[in-house]
Amino acid sequence: MNNNKVMIVGTGNVGASIAFAALNQRTAINEIILTDIVAEDAEGEAMDLCDALPVAPSYLKISNGTYRDAKDCDIVVITAGAAQKPGESRMDLLKKNVGILKDMMGQIMVSGFDGIFLVVSNPMDVMTYYTLKFSGLPEEKVIGSGTVLDSARLKERIASFLNVNPKSVNAYQVGEHGDTELTLWTLADVGGQKVNEILSEEIRNGISEFVKNEAYAIIDKKGATYYGIATCVIQIINSIFNDEMRILPVSSYDGFSGVCFGWPSVVGRDGVIRRLDLKISEREGIDLQKSINVLSEAIKSAE
Repeated sequence: MNNNKVMIVGTGNVGASIAFAALNQRTAINEIILTDIVAEDAEGEAMDLCDALPVAPSYLKISNGTYRDAKDCDIVVITAGAAQKPGESRMDLLKKNVGILKDMMGQIMVSGFDGIFLVVSNPMDVMTYYTLKFSGLPEEKVIGSGTVLDSARLKERIASFLNVNPKSVNAYQVGEHGDTELTLWTLADVGGQKVNEILSEEIRNGISEFVKNEAYAIIDKKGATYYGIATCVIQIINSIFNDEMRILPVSSYDGFSGVCFGWPSVVGRDGVIRRLDLKISEREGIDLQKSINVLSEAIKSAE
């Protein structure tokens, strides 16, 4: 279709922040449509965002609409669903949000939508799996935000220990976006230096724990996380619209395990072009399988 048109479903903190992040950087997006179960909220957000257009670095059309408007969108971003509350795990949200998703998918697909779904709602990997199931779209066109945010947190934390720019760190969190995610330390490097060789195991373990639990800390302090994920979502969208073939740890369907989880993948105009074949350690392989098992059980529990 190549209209570079995006629908954001859900105008809570995350959905509104994604639109705001798009306004505040150079982006390939030409148009954003906001929709929410509370129509007035979507309309109010669109009005507020439009006020920023005269001074924003990007110009794009912003409006509110309904699921019917998905028909000529290239990407539909799913942020709608029950919010994660303090003390609540992402998996606690599961049954509530799968029910919401099924109804949503029916209405969006009836519009004639044939673009790419980008799933952000938690528990994100399971929601990505069910988006694939309910939509009937090809595997490459259903993407979850995966561990892109977790990997950004990881890079920032490593960079703070080594006093370098986070953009110079190559490192990935993978697996579930949640309590069983893991760090691929064997592949992490900074300027060609293996992080395994320059940071002690104690420090690395501390970094992994911090990254895995940071969302809980933020939710405890301010009630929700949204700026980080919003900026990561725009990076994924730009990679699709610009056909960047960028390697991002998005969540997509893995035919071997039968679940969706975050893994370094080539992302371009057609969605997930391919998931990378990486050599990881035996310990990392065991931990990844544990993460996959949790996701598999979660999918079964929602059926």
